[in-house]
Amino acid sequence: MNIAIIGAGNVGGALGCGWARVGHRIIFGVRDLSSEKTRTLLAAAGEKTGAAPPAEAARAAEIIVLATPWDATGAALSSLGDLRGKILIDCTNPLKFTPGIGLELALGFAESGGERVAGWAPGARVVKAFNTYGWENFADPVYPNAARLRPLMFLAGDDSAAKTTVGQLAADLGFEPFDAGALRAARELEPLALIWIRQALSGARSPHFTWARLTR
Repeated sequence: MNIAIIGAGNVGGALGCGWARVGHRIIFGVRDLSSEKTRTLLAAAGEKTGAAPPAEAARAAEIIVLATPWDATGAALSSLGDLRGKILIDCTNPLKFTPGIGLELALGFAESGGERVAGWAPGARVVKAFNTYGWENFADPVYPNAARLRPLMFLAGDDSAAKTTVGQLAADLGFEPFDAGALRAARELEPLALIWIRQALSGARSPHFTWARLTR
């Protein structure tokens, strides 16, 4: 698949490198094509990758991965042009910093970041995914364990075909796709991400931890 990644930070870079290793064609949407950061990322990702201005990358792709800081997400989407019909994977979390509290969600029970993204990108087939863990888990999603469990990747979206495609991309990286329901389920997945973030940032857990599924 042709995948455009908007946001070339740790999350976008880890996802792009992982998908490039299994044969997908990756275009990083970046503003500065000649920066050292971009050159280093392309060297790490390999020959099936390239870089282009964000709008150009989005036009050339079947799937767009949104891996931007929350406060830059609206502007990033508005710069991409018409995304109707394209699968848009929303990896963001609507985080804000409050003095005395630290990181918390800027949106809550009445609306999720995923639903806000869908409003900013009318006609796009939005799937919330790759938001509940940090980049470390995307760079190396192999977790040896006696039960042979794979880490879960939660998906939420209103387009079942789009979720199937994103689920396959999750499986390509070594995750077990878990359909959490319609896009409004992002209202639960984003608080779940905050649990992971607080555990990892506080040192209570290593960043290399994930959720897994046990069944009878």
